[in-house]
Amino acid sequence: MSTVHNHEFHPDLAVRLQHFAAKELGMEAFETLGVPFGPPETWDLKIEDREIEGPGGPLRLRIYRPMGSVDDRPALVWLHGGAWVGGDLDMPEAHETGRGVAGRADAVVVSVEYRLCNEEVHFPAPVDDVVTAYRWVREHAAELGVDAARVALGGASAGGNLAAGAALRLRDEGETPWQALLLYPLVHAPLPEPSAELAAALAKLPAGLSFPDHLMEQVFAIYLGGAAVETASPYAFPGHAGDLRGFPPTYIDNDEFDSLRGSGELFADQLRAAGVEVEQVTSPGVLHGHLNLVGLDIAHATLDRMAARLRQEGIQ
Repeated sequence: MSTVHNHEFHPDLAVRLQHFAAKELGMEAFETLGVPFGPPETWDLKIEDREIEGPGGPLRLRIYRPMGSVDDRPALVWLHGGAWVGGDLDMPEAHETGRGVAGRADAVVVSVEYRLCNEEVHFPAPVDDVVTAYRWVREHAAELGVDAARVALGGASAGGNLAAGAALRLRDEGETPWQALLLYPLVHAPLPEPSAELAAALAKLPAGLSFPDHLMEQVFAIYLGGAAVETASPYAFPGHAGDLRGFPPTYIDNDEFDSLRGSGELFADQLRAAGVEVEQVTSPGVLHGHLNLVGLDIAHATLDRMAARLRQEGIQ
């Protein structure tokens, strides 16, 4: 899907961005931006927290199941963002996405509380957790009312990275997921050089709302435990994989005003060159992480597209 970029912020978002012009960047500013744009949607779902045995100890899952006895629903294993060091199952990008996709698609969504990186935890720990969760869903498909042949992997930002890395590893181990849903993913290190069009968009961002090189270097160092990005496994940064043939059909949704957009766009090109079916969208007028903006019409449109992907039984 092609998108005309007008480099204009979404009007509801633009009002809140005015707060950033007059303040130093800090938690107060982020909280101002993150106040919901509308009430959360309501769906008739059964929501269950469960712990399974993970490679690093108990692995917490939150399962969203539509009501009614159906035994062959599609499923999505979902991963929140947070730069590999933050986020949880309660953040909007996890909880509201899980609810919204399950309700729209009549699908089962399993949100994963993968291990966050710190001084002791680094790659490949989060990817190991994702692979474990994906395999658990397939193994327990009958219990969950899921069609084991239609289990997708998806995530946002760092979660999109983990979904892509786990999908690549599962491909190599003969268990390619049904499809991948990647929201504003970070799959290259360092980030690709921005195009002139993307640079023009980023120039409109208030100070502090982009991802400068020095910040990305810190994030990469935490994720990799100090190892050099040049020698990182392709499961850490799938955009550097030598061969992407056989990667699952993929949906990529980037944010217009986002330093990471170049990574998602480049990955879409790489997948197409490898013969992978790709649907690429740029959500207009929004910054990185728009699924956290509960109630925004752009977030609803993204959830609609994700649900449409899960309803397509013909994807192979």
